[in-house]
Amino acid sequence: MYNHAPKDYDCPLCRIVKKQENPVTSHRDVVLKNNLATAFISGKWTVTNPGHVIVIPNEHFENLYDIEEKYLHAVASMSKEIAIALKKTYGCDGVSTKQHNEPEGNQDVWHLHLHVFPRYKDDKFYENHHNTKWTTEDERRPYVEKLRKYFNYHE
Repeated sequence: MYNHAPKDYDCPLCRIVKKQENPVTSHRDVVLKNNLATAFISGKWTVTNPGHVIVIPNEHFENLYDIEEKYLHAVASMSKEIAIALKKTYGCDGVSTKQHNEPEGNQDVWHLHLHVFPRYKDDKFYENHHNTKWTTEDERRPYVEKLRKYFNYHE
């Protein structure tokens, strides 16, 4: 229901869960994973808020309309864990979350995902949210290491 993925969609987020190569973000960016959800450092950042995290269900659900409750709860619960970890490891002043559905809702990857952004006083996040950049694995690595250490997560 309300799906927009092309017929033979090769989901980049499913590839992360399955530890398959992905041109933008990989399983090496995962900071926390359990049997229902996975969190990883995003490959694309708002320049004033680097190191934001994306939380996804481990099964493929295109959007909020389709997701099974147990996976939705797992994504929400993990997002809370990530928010607390960002406060403790990044020293941010707050966090914001965003989740998009359908093209007109600004969804551009056809797998439900929730963004968790570190926020800082006067970061002008909503003014700068279009000022983004694609990152390299080397740029993401310090954020991955901080959060993996916090969670004591090892692949």
